[in-house]
Amino acid sequence: MKKVFLLAAGVLFVTALFAQTDSLKTQPKKKKQFDLSNRSNDHFLLQFGYAGWNNQPDTINTKGLPRSFNVYFMLDFPFKSNPHFSAAIGAGVGTDHIFFDKMYLGIKDPTSALTVKDVSDTTHFKKYKLATAWLEVPVELRYSFNPENPNKSWKIAIGAKVGTLVNAHTKGKTWQNSQNQTLISYIQKESSKRFFNSTRIVPTIRIGYGHFSLYGAYQVTSLFKEGLGPDVRPYSIGLTLSGL
Repeated sequence: MKKVFLLAAGVLFVTALFAQTDSLKTQPKKKKQFDLSNRSNDHFLLQFGYAGWNNQPDTINTKGLPRSFNVYFMLDFPFKSNPHFSAAIGAGVGTDHIFFDKMYLGIKDPTSALTVKDVSDTTHFKKYKLATAWLEVPVELRYSFNPENPNKSWKIAIGAKVGTLVNAHTKGKTWQNSQNQTLISYIQKESSKRFFNSTRIVPTIRIGYGHFSLYGAYQVTSLFKEGLGPDVRPYSIGLTLSGL
């Protein structure tokens, strides 16, 4: 994932360098004028993706389809010197949902460190997940091959988002015994942010055409506070739908 970010950054840097070189070579010629009056460039972003944990210990069993869902509104500012490039900043909400296989996370337990244990040989929930929600500020450096009509153009964007944790909770459904027989059909939800880092930093990348692009995100900060939980780094890959 880190190599992808570096590669994309290199592509944008080289593209900008060649654009600057071409501009110097053609200074005597009249500079092309771009009509950006009808420009709409990815102001509203919806992202659906697969979520995972890097550095996940072997003692933690996950299952199902972990997922990420993000919503952002961003303002886009084209470069006057080269409208192919633009900078964008915005705000929004990012969420991750990780599903576990007969595990228990004691995010609300009065312990000095997070309790994470396998409960397959005792009573457990049939379905169990950890959900986190973040208020985020994303920034991007964008390149559009057709800045006058980005809705019909290939586009590349690299950036990062800084988030603050607004909610973390576990949710268990259907209480079972060790033989996976249902004992009680009910839902239990426990919320606590005590073991989690309150801030996260996530480099991002998007590559696509028109309203659709593929995205990747890798959290460089640990999900849990140092010494209080496993040193896992969440990531997600998926599809972005953009508009406005």
